[in-house]
Amino acid sequence: MKVAVVGAGASGLMVSGFLANSGHDVFVFDRNEKVGKKLYISGKGRCNLTNLCSPDEFLKNVVRGEKFVKSAIYNFTSSDAVEFFENLGLETKVERGNRVFPKSDKSSDVIKVLKEKHCKNVNFCFNTKIDSISKTEEGFVLHFDGKKELFDRVIVATGGKSYRSTGSDGDGFKFAKMFGHKVVECVPALCPIKIKDKFVKTLQGVSLKNVTLKCSFGDKKKEFFGEMLFTDDGISGPIVLSLSSFINREKDVSLAIDFKPALNEKQLDARLLRDFEENKNSEIKTVFRGLLPKAVAQVFESVVKIDGSQNVNTITKLQRNDIIKFLKNFPLEYGGLYDLDAGIVTSGGVDLNEINPKTFESKLQKGLYFVGEVLDVDALTGGFNLQLAWAESFMCAKNFS
Repeated sequence: MKVAVVGAGASGLMVSGFLANSGHDVFVFDRNEKVGKKLYISGKGRCNLTNLCSPDEFLKNVVRGEKFVKSAIYNFTSSDAVEFFENLGLETKVERGNRVFPKSDKSSDVIKVLKEKHCKNVNFCFNTKIDSISKTEEGFVLHFDGKKELFDRVIVATGGKSYRSTGSDGDGFKFAKMFGHKVVECVPALCPIKIKDKFVKTLQGVSLKNVTLKCSFGDKKKEFFGEMLFTDDGISGPIVLSLSSFINREKDVSLAIDFKPALNEKQLDARLLRDFEENKNSEIKTVFRGLLPKAVAQVFESVVKIDGSQNVNTITKLQRNDIIKFLKNFPLEYGGLYDLDAGIVTSGGVDLNEINPKTFESKLQKGLYFVGEVLDVDALTGGFNLQLAWAESFMCAKNFS
């Protein structure tokens, strides 16, 4: 069978290799001059291949599309992915949080084994932008460079809209609409959050560890523990990126930082009283700087409305209660998310109700398939999104007809 795969990213490479190795005549079209442009920059150039956890645990990290991808994740698990790459000759290692990387720390090694070993029987057509796809009685016609070519089946693996410099400009959504598919509006996921408070600029580059970022939106609440940092106009870091995926379709969002999540208010009060006793003849800013990074402590003074030069032994119980309140719930005024190009992945895409989760074939057009980020599926950081690409591609190829 003659198959066209549009897109030479993670899912495009994976599915084309499986199909070519099972005897199909596979042609991969990509507008770039080489394969895996987004793969190359993934994981800061190290390529976080997957997350070595159980399928049940994995699905808890899928933000949208959990039920849809359940079968794929059980059929091609994280362990299967590691075995797959090891069999191709790629040595891997497991780091904190079950994250799997190539032992070399080079994403180029992942791309190399995919292209040279897994896709050794694939025909690649680079620097080729597909303009449109149409269906005739004979099959699917791909239109490109003023030419057209006929195929029996077409797999769209064009990615989403994030990192447009890698070629992800939303073409897959255009192709989906050509066949009547609904496309869920695309918004950024795993991206920094803008903050309206003017003090943020003074905190640019300041990193916070072991804090909890708390959020409420509508009648829902979310919180993430770990590391975050301030940018010139917002916040970023692991817990911020994770939170962004849950609020990217929300408008009424409230944010707060718990600087001391290990202590409840009673314990924090006891800690403060102990600090006050040790510094009773000092200025209160001395205590603040013992609790927070210096730059944050300065901002904290203005937010809690206590003069940093006030002597510790003059702090009232009411003021102490305010200190506790703001240490546990330091407010940030939400200003929205960065744009789509700042998102590690795209949230939104081809409506899952119109795709068969066992085959990834369109329910509207037989012989047309969609895999990868072009679908309305996204997950948290830690190797989950690439594992989705591997698993979806495996399922598509396994049940291909």
